[in-house]
Amino acid sequence: MLHRVTLIPGDGIGPEVVRAAKSCIEATGVDIRWDEVLAGQTALEKYGQLLPAETLDSIRQNKVALKGPIITPVGGGFRSVNVSLRQTLDLYVCLRPAKSYSTVKTLYKNIDLVIVRENTEDLYAGIEFEVGLPQTKKIIATIEKLTQKMILPDSGISIKPISKKASERIVRFAFEYATKFRRKKITAVHKANIMKFTDGLFLNIAREVSRNYPQIIFEDRIVDNMAMQLVQKPWDYDILVLPNLYGDIISDLCAGLVGGLGVMPGGNLGDQIGVFEAVHGAAPKYKGRNIVNPTAMILSGVLMLRYINEDKAAKKLEDAVIEVLKEGRSLTYDLKPSRDDPTAVGTQEMAEAIISKLK
Repeated sequence: MLHRVTLIPGDGIGPEVVRAAKSCIEATGVDIRWDEVLAGQTALEKYGQLLPAETLDSIRQNKVALKGPIITPVGGGFRSVNVSLRQTLDLYVCLRPAKSYSTVKTLYKNIDLVIVRENTEDLYAGIEFEVGLPQTKKIIATIEKLTQKMILPDSGISIKPISKKASERIVRFAFEYATKFRRKKITAVHKANIMKFTDGLFLNIAREVSRNYPQIIFEDRIVDNMAMQLVQKPWDYDILVLPNLYGDIISDLCAGLVGGLGVMPGGNLGDQIGVFEAVHGAAPKYKGRNIVNPTAMILSGVLMLRYINEDKAAKKLEDAVIEVLKEGRSLTYDLKPSRDDPTAVGTQEMAEAIISKLK
């Protein structure tokens, strides 16, 4: 069966790891026709737009995309293209499995967690008011009038919307995912002890949805306690479902449990569209050096293959990745016991070793 897939190389190291993943996916024998488009810094330089209409149109038409990391400035400049993409296409699920692989350096073994993060609202909705602007002063005055609580006049303001609709559909996705993949437990993560009308709403909706899935254990944890629990006893947990900001932070913590962002894949899913990408950033200082670890991007390709119902190819590719990691020979420098190991190979060479296991 022919699959049409949008391919977004991304910025920095993006084109290198995407090329590696593309080669591995093609080596499984799945018939894919790639539609390459741009987003991020490269799109800005070529078209004067971070997220061109033709890129969105391609994703909408093909329903599935493989995307490289995109640069987002810290503290200034343009807002995250990743967030814009998720909101524009209503990709309300951020799916991030965190799984241990042998030989990957980590203090933990046998980790198998799945983070299900709400992707469209919370503080990442981007509803902000800059310090000193007239509309910010108006917002502050309104809040003070309605709540009788003082806000310092030199404050910036961010709004945190949490809705019934978004909470219900992300929690339901988590339970449906657990049912499909025979997972046993879901933990809702929140700060409802303090934010009773936002996180409290999320928790109440999670409890309501859980009643429809009596075969799956349901529990909840306060987010700061969850961080401690994951460090102390991560094996007690299975699927975590979280609002947007907590999901971003906790997923990086879970990446640390399994060896870092270099081995953590990701997918952004809506009702009709799936966009798959590695969790790590664009790391522009490593651009063009053929030294970065392609594992996360390749494993994101595994998630994509499962999404398009190519389950045999997905398993075949994941098994090939596992075998190369286990052998320990054809690995990039960050996966070696010592980062200056002279036997380390490049990005494309590691991809070629994985491909050799597929033949």
